[in-house]
Amino acid sequence: MNPLIHQSLETIGDTSSIKETTPISGGDINQAFYVRTKEQEYFVKTNKDVPEHFFRVEAKGLEYIRDTKAIRVPEVYHYDEPKGNEQVALVMEWLKGEPTGDTEERLGRGVANMHKAYGEKFGFEEDTFIGSLPQPNRLVEDWTTYYHDYRLVPQFNMAAEKGQLPLERKQRLKKLMERLPQWLTHEVKPSLLHGDLWGGNWMAGPNGDPCLIDPSVFYGDHAFEMAFTEVFGGYSEGFYRAYQEEMPLPENYEDIKPLYQLYYLLAHLNLFGEAYAGSVDRILKRYVG
Repeated sequence: MNPLIHQSLETIGDTSSIKETTPISGGDINQAFYVRTKEQEYFVKTNKDVPEHFFRVEAKGLEYIRDTKAIRVPEVYHYDEPKGNEQVALVMEWLKGEPTGDTEERLGRGVANMHKAYGEKFGFEEDTFIGSLPQPNRLVEDWTTYYHDYRLVPQFNMAAEKGQLPLERKQRLKKLMERLPQWLTHEVKPSLLHGDLWGGNWMAGPNGDPCLIDPSVFYGDHAFEMAFTEVFGGYSEGFYRAYQEEMPLPENYEDIKPLYQLYYLLAHLNLFGEAYAGSVDRILKRYVG
């Protein structure tokens, strides 16, 4: 029996016996478990040596999405805020189901309606994470400024420190960042974004209901989120059709899509190295030659 899991369940008042604890694969950051007690089923994540707010901002993001009433997310029962290198846990509702014929269309409509939840400014009041990388945040008035200062600049600095920016790549990336205003000319409202919406961060829950998991929320351009859904695939034609019916993308979407995908590819360059360098370089050459 994992004592941390036992302790976390006691914290939320489930003192019944644990009948099953099964590791779940799929994540590369946390350890994850299906836990069944005499009373209930749970999804539990554990980690060690993480910042104090690591699980708190995930729980907060899920709460923000839930408050939109647009799409289902797991309920959070408990999370730890570590005071050092201790092991910590996040305990959530266990959601499991099979997709139905319209699950992905409902997903598209749900994401679109989540994007209709607008904030007053762009960004977020608390730093978050993209994978295991820190993601600094602040609330600002202008989207282009936010994308430059709080998305591209941190990844640029990190890549430079990691030796991922040979001179030519570095010069192109600098040039692209300076010229952002010439491409980002469309009107943008601060939509609530999931922030890490690749194909592995949604699932079918009970009754085939689409559910979002593992958010890194902030307020930004909804086209930014949709551009990321196309980086690694995982979404059907029905998803995009349903989304567009609810929330049309800007006319210049195809022109700016690679510009938005660049952020996530830089993050993957910093996480996993040169395997993503070719994709980054192709985007840089497209915009600055």
